[in-house]
This record gives sequence, structure tokens and C-alpha cells, in this order.
Amino acid sequence: GTAALIWNEVIREKITNFIMNQSKEQRILNFVLENAVRGDPCSVLDAIDKYCSQKEWAMNVGNEKGLILDKTVEEVQPSVALELGTYCGYSTVRISRLLKAGARLLTVEFNPEFAAIAKQIIEFAGVQDKVKLLEGPSQEIIPQLKKKYEVDTLDFVFLDHWKDRYKADTVLLQECNLLRKGSVLLADNVIFPGAPEFLNYVRNNPRFQCTNYPSHLEYMKVEDAVEKAVFLG
Repeated sequence: GTAALIWNEVIREKITNFIMNQSKEQRILNFVLENAVRGDPCSVLDAIDKYCSQKEWAMNVGNEKGLILDKTVEEVQPSVALELGTYCGYSTVRISRLLKAGARLLTVEFNPEFAAIAKQIIEFAGVQDKVKLLEGPSQEIIPQLKKKYEVDTLDFVFLDHWKDRYKADTVLLQECNLLRKGSVLLADNVIFPGAPEFLNYVRNNPRFQCTNYPSHLEYMKVEDAVEKAVFLG
């Protein structure tokens, strides 16, 4: 799995970027604009999945784990959701297309290039009215959520950013009183690349009730899993 990732993410991608004079993320955006239907979130997701499974691997949650994400969002029916790690907007579109009327998703992206591409994909999918994209590091934005973005508590949090931030940001969400009894955290890539500190923290914390969903790394046969942690208050 590691060797395949190094090949896809480092060697092959750098060569292609140099030849085409554009980033992989720009190529994903172009493929969506050329092949998906404007205003149809599902066709946008299908286009990204097709590109990333057939042309170039990318770190979206992907369709297999995406179904676990869908099921969780449908169960929680969040009014206010938070996503940590927007990347190109794949999971942002995936979550927002399932939100009920009046619900909102705040998504946080540290990389300005990714944020710019995600904005275009979110708009093309027609879900921009439900989404607010916040640029910057999660540890700076989380403490601003209550006052600056008028968040009382979060019903649902999707963690898909830096794996070494999962535990720290979960602690920060609690310190900022953003979790209520029944708030659901869903964390991607807990096996590969892995988030051992986060798993150790939530599984051994009496304030969380955890469920593990074994799956595979997006667009590969490498074993991975998604962890659901329900905050018990």
C-alpha cells in the first residue's frame, strides 16, 4: 500500500504535473467540468470516482467508504456539520447533497489551491448554498466557530485531514464546547495511513462510544477503516 501511494502520489504525479504544467487537482476539476452534469451532485461524484479509479489516484474518501459516510449522515440528519479536510470537495458534495433544508456544512481546508478547486466543484455540483468553505488550519478555525460562524454545537464531524490532528482536534472540539450529547464524529483512514493516537483516545474514553467499519483505501485494495465515535456528553 505504501509503495503504491508513493508511486501515485509522488513519482507519477510529479512527472505528470511537469509534462502538463498543471496539478492533479486541476485535472480532476477539468474532468468534472467536461464530464459531469452541472447541478447534479451524484454525477459530480461519479466523475471524480471514475477519474481517480481509472486515471490518477487521489485522496478522496471514495465510493466504498463514501457509502459509510452517506449512511451515517442519513442516520444523524445533522443541522450543523463540520468537515475537516475539504481537498477537492468530493466528500463536501457527498455530505451536503444529503442535508435537509436549512442545514449547513462548514468545511475547513488548509491548502489554498485545494480550496480554490473545491469551491468550483461545490458550485458546479449546485450545493454551494449549504456549504461554507473556511480556509486555514483547523486548530485556528475550530475556536472561532462559536462566535465568528454562529455555531452552537455540531451534530456531525467528518475528520479527513492530517491524521496527526485527529486526536488534537477532537480534544479541541470538546474544549470549545462544540460537541453535545449525541454528536457523531466519523474519521477516515484510521488504518491506512492510520490514526492510532485518535483511535486510542476515543476507544479508551468513557465519553465516546465507538464503532469500526472495515473497508479499503479509496480506489485500492489496501485495507482501511472508518471509525464512528458518538459523544456521550
